[in-house]
Amino acid sequence: MNQFCAGKYSLPFGEKAYVMGILNVTPDSLTDRSRFLTPEKAAARALEMQDQGADIIDIGAQSARAGSTLLTPEEELERLLPVLMQLNGRLAVPLSVDTFYPRVAAEVLKYGVSVLNDLNGFDNAEMVAVAARSDCGCIVMHHNGTEEKIIQDVNQYFIKKRDILIKAGIRKERLCFDPGIGFGKTHEQDLCLLGNVAQLRVDGCALLVAASRKQVIGLECGSPPYEQRLAGTLAAHSIAVADGADMVRAHDVAQAVQAAKIAFAVRRARG
Repeated sequence: MNQFCAGKYSLPFGEKAYVMGILNVTPDSLTDRSRFLTPEKAAARALEMQDQGADIIDIGAQSARAGSTLLTPEEELERLLPVLMQLNGRLAVPLSVDTFYPRVAAEVLKYGVSVLNDLNGFDNAEMVAVAARSDCGCIVMHHNGTEEKIIQDVNQYFIKKRDILIKAGIRKERLCFDPGIGFGKTHEQDLCLLGNVAQLRVDGCALLVAASRKQVIGLECGSPPYEQRLAGTLAAHSIAVADGADMVRAHDVAQAVQAAKIAFAVRRARG
């Protein structure tokens, strides 16, 4: 059975589309509703998302917004560890941390984290070594280029990264690939990726699509504020799930779960 394995957790493909809930503990996230700056409020939101049906909770302490200030590993840990301590033993779903720092990754794995979400695509050999020494799941994002043939470029990048990471000791069942909507791509390329999800798949590995409230949504909808991009997000993620995505990463968990159920039911009905 194909599945995404993360520590003690296994998420089988083909049973449902999974929803990763976004928990930002940063003052400069894209939307006020996703900022939870005290450990208590952050933990409460994580538990709320679990109750709403989130299959994974993804915590980010460092904003990926253009122009944001880069945190040091020490500053990132100062934001993350109090939240992880608050959540210790309270979640029944995998906990993911969004980081590209090996030191941060190694530390958070001691606090019940089951997934490392690296927007630098595990390009750092030390980051790969940290993951290989554990049994965590690894989300590998495409981020490094805007080739003319974007679908082929992303798919080939995934295949190359799969082979590198397997050679490093990380089983393919622990890998989940993210095409990196909004990272180093033109608007047309983002749309192309969203419209051709099935062609991005790598055998035996999970596929995540993360378009929640991003610029690709805003530009097509008259550039509304980030918090007013829910409908566009649901449309983009539903298309991706119907076309083969295993997981979507979303700010609005309750709505994302409902939309994913319908999109997956349509996919299943196709046979």
